Amino acid sequence: MNRAFWATKRVLITGHTGFKGSWLALWLYKAGAKLAGYALNPPTEPNLFDAANVASVIHDVRADVRDPSTLENTIRSFAPDVVFHLAAQPLVLASLRNPVDTYAVNVLGTVNLLQSLRNAPFVRACIVVTSDKCYDLSAPAATGHRESDPLGGADPYSSSKACVEIVTAAYRSSFFAQRADLASVATARAGNVIGGGDWAQNRLVPDLIRAFTRREAAIIRNPSAVRPWQHVLEPLAGYLILAEKLYEKPELAGAWNFGPGVDAEQPVEAVAEEVCRLWGDGARWQHDPSAPGPEAMMLRLDASKARRELEWHPRLDLRSAIEWTVRWYAMFERDSRSARDLVDADIERYEGMA
Repeated sequence: MNRAFWATKRVLITGHTGFKGSWLALWLYKAGAKLAGYALNPPTEPNLFDAANVASVIHDVRADVRDPSTLENTIRSFAPDVVFHLAAQPLVLASLRNPVDTYAVNVLGTVNLLQSLRNAPFVRACIVVTSDKCYDLSAPAATGHRESDPLGGADPYSSSKACVEIVTAAYRSSFFAQRADLASVATARAGNVIGGGDWAQNRLVPDLIRAFTRREAAIIRNPSAVRPWQHVLEPLAGYLILAEKLYEKPELAGAWNFGPGVDAEQPVEAVAEEVCRLWGDGARWQHDPSAPGPEAMMLRLDASKARRELEWHPRLDLRSAIEWTVRWYAMFERDSRSARDLVDADIERYEGMA
């Protein structure tokens, strides 16, 4: 991340009240950017947005991406240089319970954003965040899925993210590539993100921490499922670097993977065991074989394109990513440390590893 670049920029973050959006807002604020956010209320209680007082560093607009007129008015009035689109329904199980809202938020919300950007020549770069689950997982990928691999999805969440990729590519080729005065638009696909301040339901680490603080055994749905785990700062660094370069080089518009090395592609049970070990105090988990719904057993990303063309490289191995995450929760839950201080400390520590 180039702080000098961001110190002169106006940045709009959709989904700024979420876990990743809050981390991104606090990082950009430390770099000096002027920020606006567009999102619904925080999705959980507790949540990082409130715990870290993110509202104090950002112009906070509470509205729905399914409301095109409010979204366009917000973009026009704030006039951002860069847009990060993170607003989404982000959970697989929630998509099984409510597929219509999942498609409406994820797909039509993105359409509304892209349509608004057609009338916003002041925006120079836009990063649309999707997911590693956007790929057709029935197609084998021995070395990890590459950006050119087929898209798919066996559940509403995953397929909605594939749809977002298709919609964004269509808008890019039909509209943005036709006018030099419009934004350059890229999509970013990250792995399974961990880090302090995530309290979402049905995510591994938050579920573990909730159970441990109640001195209960955590329930795990699919302990043998393999995921590309990474600390939240890793993909955020990728998004920031991509936006910086895209700002000057429109030819970088397209799809980008931001995933860890193969050593971080580990089964759920291996991560759970390490979290238990680091938390201590009798922490334990148990398998729930009755978990509902389809779920991919193997996800792998090939991020060689980002390493080669953006010079983005993961800085934390899996053990370190887990250790940073567990330490964050332990200091917050046990020592009553400030969430804002903990986020700032991790950002400074991460930047110091460059």
